[in-house]
Amino acid sequence: MLNGSYNPKEVIPEQALAETFGVSRTPVREALKQLENEGLVEIRPRVGTFVRYPTRREIVELFQVKESLEGLAASLVAQRTPSPELEQLKQNLVDASEAIGSEDAETYARLVHDFHWTLVLGSQNQKLIEHYDRLMNQLTYHRLVLETIAVPGRIRQSITEHEAVVEAIEARDPMGAELAMRNHVHSSSRVVLAEPRHYDDQTDGD
Repeated sequence: MLNGSYNPKEVIPEQALAETFGVSRTPVREALKQLENEGLVEIRPRVGTFVRYPTRREIVELFQVKESLEGLAASLVAQRTPSPELEQLKQNLVDASEAIGSEDAETYARLVHDFHWTLVLGSQNQKLIEHYDRLMNQLTYHRLVLETIAVPGRIRQSITEHEAVVEAIEARDPMGAELAMRNHVHSSSRVVLAEPRHYDDQTDGD
């Protein structure tokens, strides 16, 4: 649902979901209600349930929080280096380079997801992890990554920014790691906001 399998104008089929998971429609409705509380879907009475994509203003705000959380995570990982996460990040860069070489955008997008989550989990800060998980769901990040890496030159810029983060972590430079990560997230946000797309412009005052 969060990976773009439903567009904002497409009704989410309760009955089909119930059949897929082998449950009645009641738990499906309860799950959708919880997703509505988290801002991920919109339930319209007598119409249906729809995926709710964030407004432009919300994307700006979500990226601001993302920048802070991931910057902190990178700093915390750098303070713990050497660590298993550093080796995972270095391998991620190798795999990402191979994906770029083979022009495999889907694999690269997955590796981007893994890179960021490795940092966050490596922070070993449970509150940071909890908030980040909800943030990424609201941002529908996987969909945004797939859109932005199609922008000419962005995929190369992205991996270069990842390399800067890893270099700072390996150098045990918490401040450098945080700044590099903040720069990466900020660059990503600029690309996202520059791309034309149909925002859910409810309550969007921009």
